[in-house]
Amino acid sequence: MPQFDDAELTAAVIRSFGETPDPRVKFLLEELVKSLHDYVRKTDLTFDEWGYAIDFLTRAGQKCTSTRQEFILLSDVLGVSMLVDAVNHRQRDGATETTVLGPFYVGEHKPTPHGTDISAELPGERMFVQSRVTDLDGKPLAGVPVDVWHADGDGYYDSQRPDYETSGPSSRARFVTDADGKFFFRTILPCSYPIPTDGPAGEMILQTRRHPMRPAHVHFLVNAKGYEPLITHVFMDGDKYLDSDVVFGVKDNLISKVERRTDATMPDGKPAKAPWHLMTYEFHMKPGAGVAPQPLGVKPGEAA
Repeated sequence: MPQFDDAELTAAVIRSFGETPDPRVKFLLEELVKSLHDYVRKTDLTFDEWGYAIDFLTRAGQKCTSTRQEFILLSDVLGVSMLVDAVNHRQRDGATETTVLGPFYVGEHKPTPHGTDISAELPGERMFVQSRVTDLDGKPLAGVPVDVWHADGDGYYDSQRPDYETSGPSSRARFVTDADGKFFFRTILPCSYPIPTDGPAGEMILQTRRHPMRPAHVHFLVNAKGYEPLITHVFMDGDKYLDSDVVFGVKDNLISKVERRTDATMPDGKPAKAPWHLMTYEFHMKPGAGVAPQPLGVKPGEAA
């Protein structure tokens, strides 16, 4: 009968994976066990702390629904989401930088005509977004689907509303680039907002005295055939939380100087009823292959 101490136990668990047929699965499990066991040894983890950790993860799972993914949020605030993004996008070669998908992507959006106001029913200062998708040499890419989504003026995404399933999407849509690689739309000026703090991830943030805020941004998912899918944000220049994003998602070249304008017409020639804001941004795509992500744990078209 083997007798395991705190060192021998790790080797025994690793040996137990010896017959795993998939070498990648075997490697991932072995490294996970090494890291977890090292953590327990280094911290002299107590039974109470171990029990709290199990309860914490249990509550995180219980918080997940078809419109809420607590584990993505937990991954985000621990910096794991951005670390996975970083190790998978080390060489950008002049392509637009990537950042986290976030927990509020709902899968493929409905194609929408250019110039549509995707926040028409919402109050707020109006914003005109004009953008272009090109390759690394500046050649325009036509027929590219671009999903966009962002929070409302109170900092909430449409999928956080209790009536989301019946009222439908807001501040999200899909646009397809024209022959010059361009697309444009109207919306409201996003604001900085707190992540949900009513679950275990928020509990951790508040206990560690971190603020829960994200700087104002618009999400973009650009999926051009023959190019790597681009998951990114465009952030508002001047936001007070750019240097302390709770999910560590800000990169310098993803910040846009959004201009306040008083022109009587917007760039598409249609009248403006009040002062408005202009966001301009160009996306540069990296050649490659891949499949645009779907929300974890839910079916396409459902909220994450």
